[in-house]
Amino acid sequence: MAVPKRKTSKARSRSRRAANWRLGRPARSVCPQCATAKTPHVVCPNCGWYKGRVAVEVD
Repeated sequence: MAVPKRKTSKARSRSRRAANWRLGRPARSVCPQCATAKTPHVVCPNCGWYKGRVAVEVD
């Protein structure tokens, strides 16, 4: 069985493990009313529309 020549340093092993902690980018969709980027299944913060109707009055 193969044996490592040198000890793996803490920095090397921890940075390898830390690669799995990264967060992915949040999903984005386009508002059909005003065509701005928004998160899916959420009221558009720009125009207040959701599912084809005005859900929130936005000033």
